[in-house]
Amino acid sequence: MTGRRVYPAASQDAGESSFARNFGGRAEGVWSAPGRVNFIGEHTDYNGGFVLPIALPHRMRVHARRRDDGMLHIASTAEPLPEVFDVAKLRPGVGGGWSVYAAAMAWALRDAGHRVGGAELLLDGDVPVGAGLSSSAALECAVGKALCGLYGVALTAFETALLAQRAENLFVGVPCGVMDQMASMCCTPGHALLLDTRSLAFAQVPMDLAGAGLRLLVVDTRARHALADGEYAARRRECELAAVLMGADALRDIESVAQLNVLRDPVLRARARHVVTENARVLRTVELVHAHRLWDTGPLLTASHLSLRDDFAVSCSELDLAVQAALDAGALGARMTGGGFGGSAIALVDADEAERVSAAVRRAFAEAGLREPRIFEAVPSAGAA
Repeated sequence: MTGRRVYPAASQDAGESSFARNFGGRAEGVWSAPGRVNFIGEHTDYNGGFVLPIALPHRMRVHARRRDDGMLHIASTAEPLPEVFDVAKLRPGVGGGWSVYAAAMAWALRDAGHRVGGAELLLDGDVPVGAGLSSSAALECAVGKALCGLYGVALTAFETALLAQRAENLFVGVPCGVMDQMASMCCTPGHALLLDTRSLAFAQVPMDLAGAGLRLLVVDTRARHALADGEYAARRRECELAAVLMGADALRDIESVAQLNVLRDPVLRARARHVVTENARVLRTVELVHAHRLWDTGPLLTASHLSLRDDFAVSCSELDLAVQAALDAGALGARMTGGGFGGSAIALVDADEAERVSAAVRRAFAEAGLREPRIFEAVPSAGAA
């Protein structure tokens, strides 16, 4: 998500108070959707591949009330002056900053033929913004749930996720895959979501980290993360070109690294190599999880990071530092997560070592003269409600 911070870590009471200050009275309801962290499967979703995200306990909330004048008023606990849109005049390219994601979802619903109209929306939550944890998808999905709830539109979680992706692709202008929105809508507590982004078939994969004596740490490096800056789109174009040159519909269709030798451009070959090997890592991870061998997934996480750093070139110095510091302190595996160019890393650790690993990462950042990272535990949580 780009633009100013949308919300502080606010309680529901704070959201209700802010709604009353902005709009008077009470909201008709509160809808929410979670951020996500991707366990493994990065930059595979727009290549028709496999991903394995989990929903975070951190959520985006929308306090909403219907308006009959066709106007959309959007405020937040951090930006109290509402942005105002005429829903009938919403078009891609209209609006900017944090409110564009909410407006985009209203546009996507109407463009799909659903009769949603004006509303007052107050946004709050605790999904870190710009951390690669899908604050934008959480906002889109929560707004989608709110508008559907206000106007009696019956959509499945799957349908809402697809509309949210369309909103971000066409209205906001970020060519993201569907993973973030599917995770926000479809994850269940205690599970990761194995998603085949080509067929859109998905399965719930038990992820009992605590039962295995493990914790999954998220390290928000606080390095700037803005996918709309062009690098994300450039990687997608490179992948699409590599697939065309290989005569494939998508890099998902390439089964072995040996097939990549036909690519003469070393950059395209490296990009494709990441996607091919990352898909294999996702499937191997799922095999290990089903075999109750979560401990053994650590090396796959680290291999994913090296591939993202060296072949896909989407890491940065802060992410590399977080990963290396965690590994040096005894993490079983670690990698950047999300689109890259900043944002967050994850580290799989023995539960008894979590505090020591966290302290080591903080110390490494302090010694490098960087802002203290925000570190918290990722607990597989529920999707939108």
